[in-house]
Amino acid sequence: FLTLCLDQICFHISEKIGNIKKSLSLRNCGQEPNSKTILNKIGDEILVINELLNKLELEIQFQEQTTDSLKELCASLEEDYKDVEHLKENIPPHLPQVTVTQNSVNVSDLDSEEPVKVEEPGVTKKPSKEQRNIKEMPFITSEEFNGIPAYMKSRLTYCQINDVIKEINKAVVSKYKILHQPKKSMSSVARNLYHRFIDEETKDTKGHYFVVEADIKEFTALKVDKRFHVILNILRHCRRLSEVRGGGLTRYVIT
Repeated sequence: FLTLCLDQICFHISEKIGNIKKSLSLRNCGQEPNSKTILNKIGDEILVINELLNKLELEIQFQEQTTDSLKELCASLEEDYKDVEHLKENIPPHLPQVTVTQNSVNVSDLDSEEPVKVEEPGVTKKPSKEQRNIKEMPFITSEEFNGIPAYMKSRLTYCQINDVIKEINKAVVSKYKILHQPKKSMSSVARNLYHRFIDEETKDTKGHYFVVEADIKEFTALKVDKRFHVILNILRHCRRLSEVRGGGLTRYVIT
C-alpha cells in the first residue's frame, strides 16, 4: 500500500514539473519576435471570435423570444377559432335577415337601338291602416349586453333577453294590427280588445306604441313573473322602453 501511495505522489509531482516546463517553454517562445507576431494575430482572432459569439448569443435570445411570441399567437388564434366556431354553431335566432335586391340589366338591352320607354310613376296611394309600419323594439347587441351591470342581469343570458324582446314585439304587432284594422271587419273578440286598447291610452302615450301586462298574456306565452320584470328593468336600462303609469296600469312604451 505504501509503495502505491509513493508511486502516485511521484506521478503527480512529475506531472506538475512537466506543466512548469511547458509554461517556461511557451514563455520563452513568446519572447521571440516571430512568435510575438503570431501570438498577437491569435489574440486578435480570439477577440473577433469572442465578438461573433456574443452576437450569436444575442441572435439566439431573439429567436427564442420570437418563438415564444409565435407560440402565444398560435394559442390565441386557436382560442379565436374556437370562439368563431361556437358563434357559428350558436347564431341567435333574433338576428334580422338582410335582404339585398338587385336589378339585373341585360347587355343586349343596352346595346339595342330601340328607345326604352320609361313609365311615369303613378300617384302614390296613401297606405291603409293595415299597412302602417308598427314600431318594434331593437334587439340587444352583444356590446350592450356586456355593458349591463352584473347585479342587474344576474344569470340571464344574451339570448334570453332577446327572446323576451321578440315576444314583446309580437304583442306590440298583434295589438296594433287590431287597432289599425277597420272596425267593420272585426270579430267580437277583436272589438272588445280594441275598446280596451283605446281605454288604456293616455295623453302621455299618444303617438307612441306601448303594451300592458294584459297584452303580454293575451298575445304571448311569456310568464309575467319576477324574471320578466328583471328583464324589463334591463330593457329600461338599455333604453328600449319606458314606463307610463296611471289608472292602476303600467304601460311599457317602445322607445
